[in-house]
Amino acid sequence: MYNPPHFEETRPEVLGDLMRAHPLGTLVTLGAAGLDANHIPFEFIATPTATAPHGTLHAHVARANAVWRDFDAARGALVIFQGPQAYITPTWYVETKPATGKVVPTWNYCVVHAHGPLIVHDDRAWLRAQVERLVRRHESTRPQPWAVADAPADYLEKQLAAIVGIEIPITRLTGKWKVSQNRSAADRGGVASGLETSSSPDAAAMARMIREPGR
Repeated sequence: MYNPPHFEETRPEVLGDLMRAHPLGTLVTLGAAGLDANHIPFEFIATPTATAPHGTLHAHVARANAVWRDFDAARGALVIFQGPQAYITPTWYVETKPATGKVVPTWNYCVVHAHGPLIVHDDRAWLRAQVERLVRRHESTRPQPWAVADAPADYLEKQLAAIVGIEIPITRLTGKWKVSQNRSAADRGGVASGLETSSSPDAAAMARMIREPGR
């Protein structure tokens, strides 16, 4: 990933927050037919270990998905987490546009790239624990949370038999926060104000990131 120093984000807590807030990652692997991409909800475990200095990612895929059999173990895997993103119009550069007119459109975004080896878990106990943790996290805010144990036992066994676990010890973690840091304070303020009046889905979140990068 091209990542100029002024856009680089290295704080572990900031990178971890984005992965938790946007858990649907793009798993990129190299298989027999070339590059493959799968979109999977991941669970980020921040605790570092000797083999996972930046924490670990857990997930599961359908057994019918070839990714757990067809990948280059020597190359490892990449998981991309996409955070807020937004189009930036030059009209929001309230200082530079009227002064020189030397402005062009751009796109702001925040991403995290997690690299590491892909480990397969075809173990019912591991799978059930991973699914239960994932469900608890995403059901916890609901007034009547659904639990894995709510499903009939025989049905649950069939569902668990149809999936395979994925673990990625994170050996390299990089973040890019392209949030107008290369603009003047006045231009950044203009971009944030413009986004705050925009109806784009991520506009408000991007405005906050411009005002407080990485927060």
